[in-house]
Amino acid sequence: MNIGDAAAAAGVTPKMVRHYEALGLIPEARRTDAGYRLYGEREIAMLRFIRQSRGLGFPIEQIESLLSLWRDPGRHSREVKEVAVRQLAQLEERQRELDQMRSSLRQLVAECRGDQSAHCAILESLAAAAAPLAAAGPDRARRALKEVRPGEHRPARARVATTAPTAAPGHAALSAWTRSLAHPA
Repeated sequence: MNIGDAAAAAGVTPKMVRHYEALGLIPEARRTDAGYRLYGEREIAMLRFIRQSRGLGFPIEQIESLLSLWRDPGRHSREVKEVAVRQLAQLEERQRELDQMRSSLRQLVAECRGDQSAHCAILESLAAAAAPLAAAGPDRARRALKEVRPGEHRPARARVATTAPTAAPGHAALSAWTRSLAHPA
């Protein structure tokens, strides 16, 4: 079957079939005399397996391991379970991060009046968290994004004082720039 038919049968796009082939997740396709790719039931089953695995959030490296285990008649279910348990732990960690982000964003939305004034608690909080980090580098910036804590009712400026006691170089200029955006002359 050609690439379009194989992709449709597996529920993926032809582009993904070529991608998975290039990654080595499926074997290189046989070719017709004209150079068209040909796929059989085995490859379609593998493509469905990959699609299902991706649907569960497995990264390509783990899918490669799962495919190898699936093809190995001497496998032990313990090995498969270990891969799945690692993926479950990663999903649970990601869910905790998403819950924290949702809670923080919900709090910021609640603090914003959403009226005609230029003042916006959301922008102030984002700018306040970012300003002292400009000189600290990208690692510190990623960590600080999690420092916007849900349930805090202090203004954004007070939050900065607790997380960054000394102003970073350029903080005053960045704050002035942020204020100028909120209150254009």
